[in-house]
Amino acid sequence: MSISDSISRLTSYYRLHGLTATLHRVRLAGTHALLAGRMVVLYCDLDERKLPPVSVPDTLRVQRITAKTELSVEHLQSMTNFWNPKLASRDIQERFERGASLWLVECEARLAGYGWTLRGQTIAPYYFPLGPDDVQLFDFYVFPRFRGRALHWLLTGHILHTLAAEGGSRAFADTGEWNQAQLASFTMTPFRILGLVRKYRIWGQLLTCWVESEAAGWERRGATRGNRTMKMRRSNE
Repeated sequence: MSISDSISRLTSYYRLHGLTATLHRVRLAGTHALLAGRMVVLYCDLDERKLPPVSVPDTLRVQRITAKTELSVEHLQSMTNFWNPKLASRDIQERFERGASLWLVECEARLAGYGWTLRGQTIAPYYFPLGPDDVQLFDFYVFPRFRGRALHWLLTGHILHTLAAEGGSRAFADTGEWNQAQLASFTMTPFRILGLVRKYRIWGQLLTCWVESEAAGWERRGATRGNRTMKMRRSNE
């Protein structure tokens, strides 16, 4: 994201939520960037025989959108108005043009959350190249009033089954090490931890720094402590 886009997003957030909320968001973002910038990368083999069954309750409705024209005005506004409508709408259009799918989950006839998938590539430079049948899951969000209902788990499970039926090979996702709520949700899904990683951009080159750790132990404790071996390699963009 460019500096101008960041400033525009921050300005829009200030107009919508006020100074106090904006300062809190800036402080929170700074803390995440400086103290907990590592990402947890997860994977899931898309084998329908091994995926646990997922039953979406009758009170929920999951919809897959593949073009911006299929997105209702109401849903578009819900997805864009809490941040920067102009930039968010632009990002949505670019994602559809790249071939991404948008998955919506409705609760009580209202948009409760959403997530994106993209097959054979990633929406931004990633930690490693994906195969043609690999799928990236990214930018999942559940609106505050609907949190605590396991919607992230239900939506993720539904998506994994759909991708497996379509011949997908492996799904990848990532989230910040600090995001304990989302990590807890991932532990309820078939996703398993591949590793911890941090990205750096040096002289135009993207470098990834992987952290070797025992994934099972990390999943039990939520975070690892102590000495770790660092590996660095250049990522292909």
